Amino acid sequence: MDGQAILLRLTSTFGPGIVETHDHHGDPTAVVERSAILEAFRFCRDDPDLRFNVLMDLTAVDYLKYPEREFGPRFEVVYHLYSLPHNHRLRLKVRVEEDDARAPSAVGLWPIANWFEREVWDMFGIRFDGHPDLRRLLMYEEFQGHPLRKDYPVTKRQPLIGPNN
Repeated sequence: MDGQAILLRLTSTFGPGIVETHDHHGDPTAVVERSAILEAFRFCRDDPDLRFNVLMDLTAVDYLKYPEREFGPRFEVVYHLYSLPHNHRLRLKVRVEEDDARAPSAVGLWPIANWFEREVWDMFGIRFDGHPDLRRLLMYEEFQGHPLRKDYPVTKRQPLIGPNN
């Protein structure tokens, strides 16, 4: 099944839950409504013709200063799926607003999402509803802010930490 067929399958199954699709440079991509993303994940994983059984990566993009995105949602959470049985890939995206920066957790479907979601929380400040242990992964607990946000001040001083003696 090629990328266009995968995208057609998603749009025919989820209708308005799929905001947009494209297949630029052979990378099939679907932007999914936040309310439909868990069902889309489950469908992609369990449908015998798709069988996206591997969550390869999960990251986020901050569009704060991106041209032509000034009025849209600030963030996108990006999921890269892979099917071992069929050797095909799919990218799913969920747009999230700055004042409601959250998405459903995918840990129940792909356990590796635990670490990916913790990294996105730590770096971008996007929460994952239903995550079993959402805490910092790369930064220390006292770190203030989320360093991959475009408005994070590069000269910001962080609290000093040391051994608990």
